[in-house]
Amino acid sequence: MARPKLRAPRHPAAPGGDAGVPVARTPGGEGEPHGPHRDARLGSADKEPQAGAAAADSAPTAPPEPRAEVMDEAGGPRHLLPKPCSVLVLLNPYGGKGKGLQLFRSLVQPQLAQADISFRLMLTERRKHAQELMRTEELGPWDALVVMSGDGLMHEVVNGLMERPDWVTAIRKPLCSLPSGSGNALAASLNHYAGYEQVANEALLNNCTLMLCRRRLAPASLLSLQMGSGQRIFSVLSLAWGFIADVDIESEKFRRLGKMRFTMGTLLRLAALRVYHGQLAYLPAERVASTVPSSPELARGAQQGFVDTHLVPLEQPVPAHWTVVPEQDFVLVLVMMHSHLGSEMFVAPMDLPAAGAMHLFYVRAGASRAMMLRLFLAMEKGRHMEFDCPYLVYVPVVAFRLQPKGGKGMFTVDGELMVSEAVQGQVHPNYLWMVSESSSPPEPQPRPPRQQPPQTPPP
Repeated sequence: MARPKLRAPRHPAAPGGDAGVPVARTPGGEGEPHGPHRDARLGSADKEPQAGAAAADSAPTAPPEPRAEVMDEAGGPRHLLPKPCSVLVLLNPYGGKGKGLQLFRSLVQPQLAQADISFRLMLTERRKHAQELMRTEELGPWDALVVMSGDGLMHEVVNGLMERPDWVTAIRKPLCSLPSGSGNALAASLNHYAGYEQVANEALLNNCTLMLCRRRLAPASLLSLQMGSGQRIFSVLSLAWGFIADVDIESEKFRRLGKMRFTMGTLLRLAALRVYHGQLAYLPAERVASTVPSSPELARGAQQGFVDTHLVPLEQPVPAHWTVVPEQDFVLVLVMMHSHLGSEMFVAPMDLPAAGAMHLFYVRAGASRAMMLRLFLAMEKGRHMEFDCPYLVYVPVVAFRLQPKGGKGMFTVDGELMVSEAVQGQVHPNYLWMVSESSSPPEPQPRPPRQQPPQTPPP
């Protein structure tokens, strides 16, 4: 039987491929992804203290050429990493099951050599080490930053870049996610956007490595978060409060189980289901015209600082055109930028209406343990929205505000534990370049009427 051919949707502004990029012979076939290829469609830090020592391999001997831009069949530009290219690899050797370095040597490095990609390897030594490095690292020699760990290491890298004096240009440095952590949600989402079947572990790592070898780039959005303490945090994946955050943090003790830690944590938390009191407000995407920042707008941002145009100070009421959910008990609140919350948690199968939108889910108190278990089991295949659960609400939004009452409930941002306090955030579309096979949104899929954004939220 002939192998399925890789195919990503073509788009006038979408990144394209380089047919001449060599790829390694892998268990999934010569240059083929693991798992059958679907019709293409788009859309932590490992919290254990990291250990290791900084290392260097295959350092480039000359500065790389600038990123290439070629024309696709439709006449539009496609963004590619240059060939040859040089990348800086940041790797947490103790992420997930602690096999990241071994997997890099055995699976990733041979493919990079065949694809004419040189690299320097840096091992993180502690929590937030990558964030510290990115504040001061000279980025000029590198065509891309490759992050090999769980989702939290990418969180550190992005926040380190945003803390630089030259953040406007630094945040445009292409990023690549190679999964070797427990959750690997960002990598799973990119795998989904490329049109590959849902896979995990080494198969997912292989697919993401192949994307890097093909050099295609796609724009990605950034979530800006303002905390009650005055802290500014940036997210590339998600913010969770309540049940999901509890599972993420409390399952740390099962880290050596890999992705199975989340299954164990879910079952334990369901046995003692909690609710959290708070108030939620949001700006539905349907009420905002889609805007994508232009180069002049980015230049103004460099002079004025990062501006959240949809947000007002936390001590002020939200604007009148926002939707306010009555203060009540919640089981969970989840804001997501991408499709997956883990390699086998397809939480957001629906498409977003615009690049500047994100997924907002919340579950109100009253959902039974049995219903919560059904929802989480169905998430593996993205079927949970098919259940008639009156407590589950989904809305695509561009901004939100969440105010926990009584300081209860854990917050996580990209899987990282945060203080439970008032928080608000908004999406900034197309602020990042990400190694990805596709930048086109998924084909619109019909939704049941109850999934449409309610004008008046449920009580």
